[in-house]
Amino acid sequence: MQRQLTAIIEREGDGYVSFCPELDIASQGETVKAARENLREALELFFETASPTEIQSRLHDEVYVTQVEVSVG
Repeated sequence: MQRQLTAIIEREGDGYVSFCPELDIASQGETVKAARENLREALELFFETASPTEIQSRLHDEVYVTQVEVSVG
């Protein structure tokens, strides 16, 4: 079974941090591609090892990624 999840990737120092807000799982890598792949592997490992109860308790079904305009200064 396949499932689409959100991956948010941002630069941190010399590398990149990847985060899946639906499950609050994060990973990292030296490149965007590596950070994305490492997050995919972390998510697959979570689904392989977590109980159905843990999956349900951590899974957020609705996640919205958007931008917000704010006044600065």
